[in-house]
Amino acid sequence: MIEIDNLGKRFGAIVAVDGISLQVARGEVLGFLGPNGAGKSTTMKMVAGYLSPTSGTARVCGFDVVDHPIEVKRHLGYLPEGAPAYPDMTAEGFLRFCAELRGFSGAERDRRIGRAVELTQLKGVMAQPIDTLSKGFKRRVGLAQALLHDPEVLVLDEPTDGLDPNQKHEVRGLIRAMAPEKAIVISTHILEEVDAVCSRAVIIAGGRLVADGTPAEFEARSRHHNAVTIALPAAQAPGAAEALKAASGVAAVELGDSAGPHVRLTVIPSDGQDIAASLRALVAQKGWQIAEFHVERGRLDEVFRAITTRAAPETAHA
Repeated sequence: MIEIDNLGKRFGAIVAVDGISLQVARGEVLGFLGPNGAGKSTTMKMVAGYLSPTSGTARVCGFDVVDHPIEVKRHLGYLPEGAPAYPDMTAEGFLRFCAELRGFSGAERDRRIGRAVELTQLKGVMAQPIDTLSKGFKRRVGLAQALLHDPEVLVLDEPTDGLDPNQKHEVRGLIRAMAPEKAIVISTHILEEVDAVCSRAVIIAGGRLVADGTPAEFEARSRHHNAVTIALPAAQAPGAAEALKAASGVAAVELGDSAGPHVRLTVIPSDGQDIAASLRALVAQKGWQIAEFHVERGRLDEVFRAITTRAAPETAHA
């Protein structure tokens, strides 16, 4: 559904995107990750036809973004960074304007607007000028216009930026519901977004793609993959820490925060191996009075920092 082949973009001497290649299939929700300035938004703008590539190609549903820009836009819904809109228009007027640009009129136009408003829960603000809306509602208006024509491909730049926790939950639920029938790309720096909705993620740094995998594969690269956190009474903590350090398969024991009268110890496994069963047996043998026993999948933020920090010197550009 999306094919990107050696895509590049220069702004004078500055290389913003440097030879990115990837594909996104129907049914995939791809998290597009990277630090600020990595080239995420520039890449998405090229896929959406907003910017022309300096090199390489991008295709949406088989149509080249440079050679067939109108066909690309027929198949693609795009939520740009910041969700720009005409501030003096009402939400209803803006969506009507966007629907008519898409070629819809009369009852069909109204049906499509109604459906987009229902999906994004905008009914209560349709008569308000966009300039008076909160950041979260502006974002939802931008998402509604991206959904008007029920596109096969969605490119969403920070879709939950500015939303409160309830609104984030609603938008993530909407993305998951649409995912089986579409190819969706979400640019984000919010790592919980990846865990919540993405079936796959890529990380770019310095304009280059430096990692590609499922959220579970990224979590497996974390030092805390299969780590076990145990909360136990403060009086038992020192002895427990020593016993845990000596246990088979344990690389380290970290002292965590206090939880009331309890202290948390995080046990780091060697090479990510599963140590939960052996630690449960040790707890039972020692008779520790534990209040918590939690196994971690891994920490995406830890993996993200390791990948982007390691990649940064190699991918620095003028």
